[in-house]
Order: sequence, then structure tokens, then C-alpha cells
Amino acid sequence: MFRADAAASAYAAGIAAARDEIALPLNAPASTQTGGAGFGSMMGSVRDEVQHFIAKGSQELELSAAGQVWRARLQNAAVDEEGERTATLKTAALRAVERATASGLAVEGMAGHQQAFLGRIAPWAREAGRRLGVAPEIVAAQAALESGWGQRPLHGDDGRETHNLFGIKAGSSWQGATVEAQTTEFEEGVAVRRAERFRSYPTPASAFRDFAALLADNPRYRGALNAGGDARAYAEGLAQGGYATDPDYADKLVSIARRLQRAD
Repeated sequence: MFRADAAASAYAAGIAAARDEIALPLNAPASTQTGGAGFGSMMGSVRDEVQHFIAKGSQELELSAAGQVWRARLQNAAVDEEGERTATLKTAALRAVERATASGLAVEGMAGHQQAFLGRIAPWAREAGRRLGVAPEIVAAQAALESGWGQRPLHGDDGRETHNLFGIKAGSSWQGATVEAQTTEFEEGVAVRRAERFRSYPTPASAFRDFAALLADNPRYRGALNAGGDARAYAEGLAQGGYATDPDYADKLVSIARRLQRAD
């Protein structure tokens, strides 16, 4: 909306800075259409209008043709500027909403680093979920559980990054890179720290793809496949296949997955 106070100031400044751009009134007498004296006389009249416009603020005034032209220009400029600013804000807001909702994993009230983690892994969680027949929220929940929401990534004892977000060990059939790292295993319900060999990946995307292949191709985890949005069925399928030694692993996974699902 055009604001009189801002417009008045701009109007006055515009007259002073661009007098030669003011359109002469179409019905102006001949004395104002020729010669420097005629133009100067017309400008004096416009200056009087400017002072009156500033004094009156937003009240309607009877302006000459020259004054009306400038007022129209200023109003259009103000509208264009406001429209551009509004459009920019709307575009930024829409992009923010799209980023937050595109993955379907954003969770209200969750810590910032957790939200950021979900955002980073969303495309790979969807890809892995499609292959496994499992909701992406459940895949994301497992990555969050295994990596401490990305805050405790698996590193080798030499400090190398593994991108191993699912804690997958390197068995005898693994032909890729490996690292040795400390891990906690449960033996007869007792937590024990020991060194194990783990798979190492060049990127997080490759870690998700190998994780999906491991579950899809190994008959041990058949019970976890095609669970859809049933977090309990998926978690129990993993537990029955011996995915983790932690006796509470299934409950922990279900708790996180259901939290993500409630927010979807």
C-alpha cells in the first residue's frame, strides 16, 4: 500500500532530481510549453504542490497534470517494490516449507541436530525403504539409533570416517574397505567392549544401499521385509535375524520410529 509520508519525501526528492523528466500537462497554456521562463514558472507551481502535499500527508489533493504524473509514478514504484518484497518473502517461505516437508521426516520439537540429520539422510532412507518394502521413517530411525543421530558416527581406531550409519560388520564375504573400531556387544545380557572389523563406505549413500542389499539378500532378515509402516514387525524381524546383540534393540528402534511416524 502507498504510504503518504514516504511518498511525499520521495515525491519531493524526485522533483528535485529529475525535473526534466516531468511530463508537461497536456492542456498547459502555451507559455508553459516553450522557453525557459515558461518551464520555470510551471516548476514553481509544482514546488508549491509538493509543499502542500507534504503538509497534507495522505489527504487527497487537486494536483496539476505534472504533479499527478509524478504521484502516479511514485505510487506504482511503491506498489512494485512492495510486491517484489512480498514475492521474495513468499518464495523463501515456500522453499523452506518444501525443504522441511519433502522428506516427510521433519519432527516438531526435535533438536536441531536431529532435524538436520533427518534432512541429510532423507533421500537415501526413501531409496532403501522402497527396496525393503519399509516406510522411510523406520529406515531413518534405525540410522539414528545406530549413529546417535549422526553425532556418534563409526570411525576406525585410526580416525578414518566410515559412513557406516548402520553398524554393519565386515564378515568374511565382504570385499570392500574395512576399519577396526571399538564397539559394545552383549554377551548373555552383559555389555562388553571389544574391537571389531566394520565395513567402510566412500559415501553415506553407498552405506544405505549396502544396508538395503544386506537385508534384502539375506534370508535371515526375511521377517523384516515388506513391513510397510509396522515398526514393531520390522524391528522384531531384525531381532530374529540376529542383527544386534542388544536385548533392547527392537524396543529402542520402535520408540524412535513411532516418534517419527507420529510427526508425519
